[in-house]
Amino acid sequence: TPAGTMAFLWPFILVAASETLAMDMPHPTNPALYRLTKHLLQKYHKAVRPVHDWTEATTVYLDVLVHAVLDVDAQNQKLKTSIWYHEVWDDEFLSWNPSMFDEIREISLPLSDIWAPDIILKELVDFEGSPNLPYVYVNSSGTIKNSKPIQVVSACSLETYAFPFDIQNCSLTFSSALHTVHDVNLAFLRSRGDMKHDKKEFLNDSEWELLSVSSSHNILQSCAGESAQIQFHVVIRRRPLVYVVSLLIPSIFLMLVDLGSFYLPPTCRARIVFKTSVLVGYTVFRVNMSDEMPRNALSTPLIGVFFAVCMAFLVISLFKSILLVSFLHDEWSAGQEWPLLCLQGDTDADGPRTDPRAQLAGATEPPFCQEHQVQPGTMKEVWFQLRSISTYFQTWEQAEQQEVTWLALLQRFDRLLFQAYAVVLGLYAVTLCSLWALWASS
Repeated sequence: TPAGTMAFLWPFILVAASETLAMDMPHPTNPALYRLTKHLLQKYHKAVRPVHDWTEATTVYLDVLVHAVLDVDAQNQKLKTSIWYHEVWDDEFLSWNPSMFDEIREISLPLSDIWAPDIILKELVDFEGSPNLPYVYVNSSGTIKNSKPIQVVSACSLETYAFPFDIQNCSLTFSSALHTVHDVNLAFLRSRGDMKHDKKEFLNDSEWELLSVSSSHNILQSCAGESAQIQFHVVIRRRPLVYVVSLLIPSIFLMLVDLGSFYLPPTCRARIVFKTSVLVGYTVFRVNMSDEMPRNALSTPLIGVFFAVCMAFLVISLFKSILLVSFLHDEWSAGQEWPLLCLQGDTDADGPRTDPRAQLAGATEPPFCQEHQVQPGTMKEVWFQLRSISTYFQTWEQAEQQEVTWLALLQRFDRLLFQAYAVVLGLYAVTLCSLWALWASS
């Protein structure tokens, strides 16, 4: 019957229809992506700037996102940062009609197979650990996007005067290595306002804090012609809390202890021992501080300057105390027991009178005893002994007056040194507070 015949032939009809549909579909060995890549690169010359009119400049749009501040080397004037670098330009030889290639609107192509702008970083010292990304994205209109992370070691003028409240401003300058502005021009990929306060990619858990990334566009004149450059000004500031706790507060305490030593009597020998101990503390603290402070041949941190001045005050005060004690000791040794030397001399008439201690030391008697050698047992001897005693007391009084004069002079110098020390310490504290306030307001 016809119905049975159709039921028998129906499987063969389905097989034939499926084979017909398969023949109409594109061959899997020739996909649209392959045909598009071959279409774009088959006759492409990467040595030629991709413009149909050579008088038109190729504009490269740049953008930089600071990811992290890795190291700030004040001694070698280098800044190591991790950034995301973006550049976009139009290639007139890499455009296509998406409808002819299965609506493909964007593909990735090897960067080594197409023309790329010769953009360099002028402050570059070294690239460290930057991954080599071999591909770029190209859309159907010919716009190429090249994005890559870079660890940049750049030269920067670092100022450590306000350490640890220092704020650094380092520039990243991009320009074409060879082309003039008539061939390769530079522009911003985003608005300057958006770039300045964009911190979403920054790792904010290090010693340094990102304040802003301002930018500027300049045209430079040179013998080769005009060239365009873009500068990104990376402004960072140090977090000072760890240095305040480990350096500033201990240094202030040490200075206050040294300042309190001025209340000890100037003639007290324990003052020399105390100041010597403080000097040892200064030295040990200075050695430890030098390991934490940044080293810079062009500028010295303000904390180091104040510390050196206070250490100089300590040395001057210690030297003054040593001179004072030495002076008082010489005066006391030179004037003690002279009358007794005269009265305890040998009274034997057969020989001259000499001092027993002078005989042992090989020295002569005090001069006023030698001038009045007379025979014992007479009133003249008593008279001359009384005159010797009177002369001694006059000499002792003069020495004591001189001692009082020197002591008053050194005490005035001590007060002057104390006042100068207090002024320096107050200035040190006010300066640190001012720097901290400026740091907080930036």
